[in-house]
Amino acid sequence: MGKSSTESKPRPAAIKKHRVFLALSFAVNSLLLASVLLAAYGAVWEYSTRRYLKGFSDAIIPASSSPEKKVAAILAWMAQGPQRQAEAADDEPEDRDPVDTLNYQELLRVCGTATNAFVNLAASGGIETRRLLLLGPDWNAKHVVAEVHMGGGWFIVDPSFHAILRDNRGRLLTRVQLADPGILREATQYIPDYDPGYNYQRTTNVRLARIPLMGRFLPKILNSVLPDWEESINWTVIVERQSYAVLVTGIALLILGLFLRRAVEWYAETYLPNVPPGPWDQLRLGGLALLAASPAEYQSKSPNQIEAQQESGNVDGSINE
Repeated sequence: MGKSSTESKPRPAAIKKHRVFLALSFAVNSLLLASVLLAAYGAVWEYSTRRYLKGFSDAIIPASSSPEKKVAAILAWMAQGPQRQAEAADDEPEDRDPVDTLNYQELLRVCGTATNAFVNLAASGGIETRRLLLLGPDWNAKHVVAEVHMGGGWFIVDPSFHAILRDNRGRLLTRVQLADPGILREATQYIPDYDPGYNYQRTTNVRLARIPLMGRFLPKILNSVLPDWEESINWTVIVERQSYAVLVTGIALLILGLFLRRAVEWYAETYLPNVPPGPWDQLRLGGLALLAASPAEYQSKSPNQIEAQQESGNVDGSINE
């Protein structure tokens, strides 16, 4: 007997679920495609930036010197290097693109972009370095310097003033030592136009306060859960190099997209057992069929049989009835 019209007609709830699945699947597939393109673009951009920085550092930094001499060479180039462009020709220079920060005078005079140029050039020359923000009483950044790992510790370099901070005995100084007003005054007394408001009472490598709503609470939460979160990851490369930030963002979105894709597949398997397989599933089943069965056997089997055969480990082409 034929089915009645009420039995053959899909129920509204099933139609709604199917539409939700299609919308979710389209959104997730779009995210996956966008993340792949973004990651590929970031990888090419990062490779190009590294090649550019490598050529720059090879011309400036003596390869066999100590880290301290390499830092001095970079600061000397920043202070007395060849003539650079006074302003952008067509577009505004980017504050987080080392190709711009190394080539425009206006950017090398500002503490933030001068530090960007320094840390990118130093990293390309094999020097461990990271940026350090000096915060005011309102927790806003007042000055930006660099910390360089040399001589067994992280010592302060001020790229905008082209100075390695030392005490009267010529010893390198850390941020903890410079938190002492007397030592800071001693280290900066011969730096022209140094603002005494640039102090080391409050410092951070990453200023999370800029994040809306949760920015003021995140540092306390992270410090209680992961006390070394600032120093365990080189955040400087992410925040100071646009190409690397794009690459990391693309990879993170790709991982998220793969996770969401699996979640959508689980939703379909659990709530929509009669939904036909999508293009990716059809390709996967086709590949399994070519590897696990002969063409004649493949023609006689449905996709569900092929998938069940693969899951059961039966690879000789037979199906146990």
